[in-house]
Amino acid sequence: GLNAIEGLSCYRSQGAFYLFPNLTGLGLNSTQFAARLLEEKLVAVVPGIAFGADDYMRLSYATSDSVIEKGLERLAEFCQTLRS
Repeated sequence: GLNAIEGLSCYRSQGAFYLFPNLTGLGLNSTQFAARLLEEKLVAVVPGIAFGADDYMRLSYATSDSVIEKGLERLAEFCQTLRS
């Protein structure tokens, strides 16, 4: 689902319960992105700068499919506002 969102790209996980999507195409650094996503869509991610990668965010998918689907919808809506 992440790769379907314009401006994001992400490799498939190889066994972990988190992903590290690249957000270079969205015009915000990871701290700005995470703060606005939480404030505007109530979706929490960890800014990639915490891992030395300011063009990325870290998110966990250790939850139910329905929560993941809702999070992806909100994330897609948020990313769309950045590209408008």
